[in-house]
Amino acid sequence: MAGRTSQASRRRGASPRGTTNSRARQPAKKTTRATARRRPAPRPAPAAYVGRVIGALWMGLAHGVGWGFRAAGRQAASARELDPEHRRDGAGLLLFGLAILSAVAIWFSGAGPFGARLADTVRLFLGAIAVVVPVLLMIGAWRLMRTPVDPEHRGRGLVGWGSMLVATAAMLHIGQNPVDPVQRDYAGGLVGAGIGDLLERAVTAWVAMPLLILLLVFGLLVVTATPINKIPERLGLLAGTLVAPPEAPTEEDAEPTEAVAKPARKRPARKAAPPPPDPDDFDDVGPEVDLQETIVLPRRPASRVPASRKPVEPPEHSAPPTRAEQLALTGLAGDYVLPPANMLTGGAAPKTRSKANDEVIAALTGVFDQFGVDAEVTGFTRGPTVTRYEVELGHGVKVERITQLSRNIAYAVKSPDVRILSPIPGKSAVGVEIPNTDPENVALGDVLRSRAATSDHHPMVVALGKDIEGGFVVANLAKMPHILIAGATGAGKSSCLNTLLVSILTRATPDEVRLLLIDPKRVEMTGYEGIPHLVTPIVTNAKKAADSLEWVVREMDMRYDDLAANGVRHIDDFNRKVRNGEIKAPPGSERELRPYPYLLVIVDELADLMMVAPRDVEDSVVRITQLARAAGIHLVLATQRPSVDVVTGLIKANVPSRLAFATSSLADSRVILDQPGAEKLLGRGDGLFLPMGASKPVRIQGAWVTEREIADVVKFCKDQREPEFRSDVLAPAQDSKKKIDEDIGDDLDLLVQAVELVVTSQFGSTSMLQRKLRVGFAKAGRLMDLMETRGVVGPSEGSKARDVLVKPDELEEVLVGLRGDVD
Repeated sequence: MAGRTSQASRRRGASPRGTTNSRARQPAKKTTRATARRRPAPRPAPAAYVGRVIGALWMGLAHGVGWGFRAAGRQAASARELDPEHRRDGAGLLLFGLAILSAVAIWFSGAGPFGARLADTVRLFLGAIAVVVPVLLMIGAWRLMRTPVDPEHRGRGLVGWGSMLVATAAMLHIGQNPVDPVQRDYAGGLVGAGIGDLLERAVTAWVAMPLLILLLVFGLLVVTATPINKIPERLGLLAGTLVAPPEAPTEEDAEPTEAVAKPARKRPARKAAPPPPDPDDFDDVGPEVDLQETIVLPRRPASRVPASRKPVEPPEHSAPPTRAEQLALTGLAGDYVLPPANMLTGGAAPKTRSKANDEVIAALTGVFDQFGVDAEVTGFTRGPTVTRYEVELGHGVKVERITQLSRNIAYAVKSPDVRILSPIPGKSAVGVEIPNTDPENVALGDVLRSRAATSDHHPMVVALGKDIEGGFVVANLAKMPHILIAGATGAGKSSCLNTLLVSILTRATPDEVRLLLIDPKRVEMTGYEGIPHLVTPIVTNAKKAADSLEWVVREMDMRYDDLAANGVRHIDDFNRKVRNGEIKAPPGSERELRPYPYLLVIVDELADLMMVAPRDVEDSVVRITQLARAAGIHLVLATQRPSVDVVTGLIKANVPSRLAFATSSLADSRVILDQPGAEKLLGRGDGLFLPMGASKPVRIQGAWVTEREIADVVKFCKDQREPEFRSDVLAPAQDSKKKIDEDIGDDLDLLVQAVELVVTSQFGSTSMLQRKLRVGFAKAGRLMDLMETRGVVGPSEGSKARDVLVKPDELEEVLVGLRGDVD
């Protein structure tokens, strides 16, 4: 019974412990019924297997075709992601290949069946014009690979070239009047027959030909973008170009990479920002535009923006500058002509956006998200070498949160040269300046042809370069009135001096500006030797340089005497009254009053002068910088060693304008600008310009002028006029001779012997003078001081021997000068 009960219980679905389990029992009953009702399935027929095989083959084929199309789509998508430069090069190479194929087929009939069919087709439609089709294709390929794509000019090219082709084909048809299809293929083709026949029947051939000639001229004007009223000006530019062809661009002037789209930004707890505009929509801005636009990125929702924050608007573009062959300046000399504008070539068109900018924006956004800073990149302005990204902060976010992340930002953008401005002058935003990985050169010709330069006819206006917003930067040296230029070796100091000099040569005549060039290094300014603007040959001797600065002081005093005698306060007022005849020489005087030219003194290396004669040089520089502004005398001091012993406190206090290029230390930056910043510059023309009266420096990229352009401008100036040198520039002042006589006293013979000993042995030691001349320590020290004042030895350096500044072959000249002091 027990066993029978257990089997019944198991059949009824009892639980192992003998308790009733209804949930377990119910499925068991269903399963039993389903098993009872199940019948064996009939075996499929053989045709069913055939159908399954066909279905499997069909699905496999469908999947294979679909996979192939999807792969092709992925390849096409990846091709669309190619850099625009590569897509443009591919299109250019394709056109070049078509040009080769058509040339062989049309000119030599040697491209096989396909080439013969291609040649027949082209001749059928264009007739005799088919001969120039390969040349046109080659020109199109060259332009496509060399110059950037300009969507605005596509329609112009289509209309212009189409008009010329139609007009030429129609004229060929009317002129030859073919009677059969074979002759038509060598006249104007189907295009010429369609247009020519229509015009000939409508208005006769005598009227149709002039109309077609006008259409041809119209197409030529459209292609060259020349309005009818500008034809004489363009012909003049063409003639000037043929006389002085521009220099071919170098590899440094190569065009930067095309812009690439920026990925949409994702931020936590914010709505997804709309994708930025396609970078292809940001067209290149030509060199005639003075200011690039500020790129405004998609902004956060209005609910997260403070009410007091205004939207960032791009600055308006200034109108294109007028293109003149020669700058019109007041008071030009009669037969002197300024160098033509086309002597200085232009640079590549600047970019407003590139792939590098998008990558930096993504990196900045990642840093802000990583450290939980409520900040957003709202826009940027791209300069030639540096881009400034504008960062706006959320409610309650301190500016210090951004400045403390400077190292993290530098790590994210892979650049140690990151500069943070808090805030950007004139904006409620923090500026993050990051170098471009695709920098651009700034051509001096573009700056001098900009509206900023052509709108000011002052002869002392010089070009500096471009600022970080892409605007051209020029400066009037007469308003500075003096400037200190400093930077480490290779930072761009010499290039800046070249741009200053070429700017003066291209804008001012020798009657307006005279130059005094001091070049102790002897190699920096040799290319300007012999220009008519010089008052004396380029000074390369450091001792003579001190004398020339003393001459500048005497010239300044003489000009002030004339200003005081005639009751005027500035040299410009004096010159205006002299030209108008309001100021004349006193009766009985043989002097002829003439307008004073501006005098620009450029010292290429101040450190060399301060080493030779520090007291005299410092006294002259301070005297000039304190008083020379009203006399029309201006000073440019340049040095690559901006230390406190070279740029002394007196010199800094009297030189209000500064231009700092990259320095090697923070201390040097403080010497030049009285603030940090120059130690983070990039070099190669990247500088900080602090004009007189400005509180913060402006970051600029210095302009570049090639050696060939300098040589062309110098030759143009030298061919017109010989320099008129002043004989008294290098002559020492008479009062200094009397002072020296008093210092020497009765020790002239001992001083001459001391100079001979020191110069011949090239060893300046006080103990040596004691032994050789048998004098005491006090007398030997006095003799050494006298030699220092005359530039024979350098300053004392403790127990070390003094540097001897005079070479043995210059000894006789020094001795003559010493003996001449008491003659």
